[in-house]
Amino acid sequence: MLRFKILGSGSSGNAMVVEAGSANGFTRVLVDCGLPLRQLDERLALAGLSADAIDAVFITHEHSDHIGHARQFALRWRTPVWMSHGTHAAMGSPDFDGLLMRACDCTSIQIKDLQIMPFTVPHDAQEPLQLVISDTSKRLGILTDLGHATPHVIEQLAGCHALILECNHDPDLLASSSYPEFLKRRVGGRFGHLSNDQAAGIATAVCHDGLKHLIAAHLSERNNHPELAIQTLARATGRDPSEIVAAHPASGTVWLQL
Repeated sequence: MLRFKILGSGSSGNAMVVEAGSANGFTRVLVDCGLPLRQLDERLALAGLSADAIDAVFITHEHSDHIGHARQFALRWRTPVWMSHGTHAAMGSPDFDGLLMRACDCTSIQIKDLQIMPFTVPHDAQEPLQLVISDTSKRLGILTDLGHATPHVIEQLAGCHALILECNHDPDLLASSSYPEFLKRRVGGRFGHLSNDQAAGIATAVCHDGLKHLIAAHLSERNNHPELAIQTLARATGRDPSEIVAAHPASGTVWLQL
C-alpha cells in the first residue's frame, strides 16, 4: 500500500508525506520541509502522524519554501536528510551532525519499503532534484519547481500511477500582475516555474490508463486559480475535472492512496 498527503504547497511553505505499509510496518518519507516546525507538527497531527514517525526527509532544492526548516527538523528528531551536493552547498554547507545523505540524478535510494529515484530538472537552483517514489508496485511522481520539461524529465515520469505536478501560473494573469518585470521573466522563464499549459503538456505526455491521481500543486496565489489549473489539465488529458485535485497552500490535500 502506498499513500501520500500534501501538507502545504506554494510559496508559503512546501511539505508532503509519502507512506508505504507492509508486514514490516510503515515507512514514511517527508518530501521538503519548508514549514515552521510548530506548523509542521500541527499538520502532521491532523494527518494522524507525529514527527518521530518520519523515517527520512528528502529535500528537492535550497529555496526557503522547501528547505527552510530541514536542519532543525533533522537535529530535533535525529532524522536522516537526503539532498544533492549542490543543494547543501547552496545553503552554506551546514553541519547536519552525521544525518546528511547525498542524493544525485538517477541513483536509487532505498528507505525501508520505499524506493526513491531522484532526477535533475531545469530550475534556478543549484542541482535541484525532483523524484519518483515507489513501493515496487506503484509509482508516485513528484514534479514541482521547474521551468520546462526536458526529455529526461518525461522519461523519468513514465508509468507513474499518481502525479503531483506544478501548475504555478496562468500566463495572462502573470503578465497582468503587479510583479516587477524581472520577476515575471524569472517565473515564466525556462528555469522558473511551469504554467498551466506547460503542466498540461507534461500530463498529456505521461498520461496512461493506470494514472489514478493527478494533482495540481504549487499554484501561485496571485497568478493562478485552482479552477484554471484543473480545467487546463482536464482538457489536455480528457479527464473529468472532478477527478483532478488542486493542492491548497495551507491544507494541502487529503490522504490519497494507490
